[in-house]
Parts: sequence; C-alpha cells; structure tokens
Amino acid sequence: MNQEAGTSPEAQNLPGCYRHPDRETGIRCTRCERPICPECMVSASVGFQCPDCVRDGGGSGPAPATARPRTIAGGTVTADPRLFTKILIGINVAVFIAIQAKASLATDLSLVGAWPPAPFQPTEGVADGQYYRLVTSMFAHQEIWHIGFNMMSLWWLGGPLEAALGRARYLTVYFVSGLAGGALAYLLASPSTATLGASGAIFGLFGATAVLMRRLNYDLRPIIALLVINLIFTFSWSGISWQAHIGGLVAGLITGYGMVHAPRERRALVQYGTSALVLLVVAVMIVVRTAQLT
Repeated sequence: MNQEAGTSPEAQNLPGCYRHPDRETGIRCTRCERPICPECMVSASVGFQCPDCVRDGGGSGPAPATARPRTIAGGTVTADPRLFTKILIGINVAVFIAIQAKASLATDLSLVGAWPPAPFQPTEGVADGQYYRLVTSMFAHQEIWHIGFNMMSLWWLGGPLEAALGRARYLTVYFVSGLAGGALAYLLASPSTATLGASGAIFGLFGATAVLMRRLNYDLRPIIALLVINLIFTFSWSGISWQAHIGGLVAGLITGYGMVHAPRERRALVQYGTSALVLLVVAVMIVVRTAQLT
C-alpha cells in the first residue's frame, strides 16, 4: 500500500492544539496534558506548559490548582522575605549620605510645624502646606549613632515581621506607624521643633511584633524588655521626640492587631480598613494642628 510522501501514520492522527484546533501538534502541556502548538508553548523547568497553566497554576485544566503558600496574615510567601526591609534600609542610608554631603538638606526634609518668621527667612513647614515633611522626615538622620541604632532595629524587627505579614502588609504597618508618629509630634511638639528619623515607624514595628508574638503564643518577655528599655531612653534623654515614638507604637499595635487577627473571610477588608481608620485619625490630628497654627 502506497503512502503520500512526507507523511506517516502517526502524523495523520495528531490532535489539534486546544487553542488552535487547526494546528496539529505532538506536544502536550506538562501540567494539564492538553495539546499545544509551538505558538502556545511556554518553556518550563521540565517540558512546556500551556498559557492557561502558566497564568493560574493549572486551575483551568484537568490538573488541580496549586494553592500558593500564604503567611499568617494572608500575604504571599516570597523567595526573599527581607527584600523590602533591605530597600528601606538602603533608602535611609542614601538619605543619610546625602545629608552628610549637604547639611541644609536635613532642614528641608525634617518635620517642622512652622518656622518662626525672621528677616529674609520665609515661614515654611507642615502648617504652610509642606505635608511631604511627614514622609521625608521618616528617612532623614543626621548623627551616625542615630541611623546606626535605627537601622539595626529595623533589620532585627523588620525582617521577621516582613516574612510573617507579607510585603504589602508590612509596608502598610511601617508607613502608617511612621505617619502616626509624625502626626502626634506635629500636634503636641513646639511648631518650630525639627523632628527627623525612622524611630516612629520602628516603634510601630515593635508594637506589631508584640501583637504577632502574642498571636503565635511566643514568649513576650524579650520584646517587652527591649521595648521598656527603649521607652526609658525615650523619656530620659533630651532631644528625643517621645511623641513620635508613642504615636508610632500605638499605631503599630492597632494595625498589627488588625493584620494578624483579621478573619480569613474578610481578611483584606479588616486589615486595610483598620489601617485606613488609623490614617483617618492621623489626618484629623494634622487638620486640627494646622488650624491652630494658621
């Protein structure tokens, strides 16, 4: 029996690609085993996968979907759980180097309610609309001991907390705590007092870490002892903004509690809703103080 040149019995029975039925193929997805043509092949560690399996982990095919591992707060487990902590430390160090090169930069970035008017010096501060100071002051340090102590604390507290919460939730706690500390300093401190440093955000990490350890039934004595020591320094040394420390600590306790105790079925709503409520209080403090100074 004669056969047509260039064909074989196997080629005549090849299935069509599941996305392009008119294209015969002998390749199948290694996850769902559907036939895929060269245009639909996506290289995998072993063989090829179809676009649907690459996109959703195989949930659209016959193979069961693979659940992505989650942290206790619902965040995604990542290969580098300290990535954002490293980035935050890098930003702080970069700003510190810039301030050493140009000392006046510390004045431009620090948290000031309102500079007292003086000849040839315009009044400027948060009360004059420079709200960015509430953020930039969180990354500004002048003394080497100040940034050294803060970055050591950030590494020690931030890494484990980032791994436990996930990146987005960790950054939320960090920035909400930092803003709360800055807002309380703006509300209660002298308007001409310059406040700078990451201490408010770091005290927030203290609070969130304590809540997390309580949730996991860990021994709280080490973190409480360290927190007490830091509070003693806060209220016994002059030149330290106790307002920023207390504001950050309270915000960290509240947002941390929302992160680790949120019910699974309404997790994101409770977590970010709690953070939004703290930010609302922060906004009220800023509005009240601005009204007092203008």
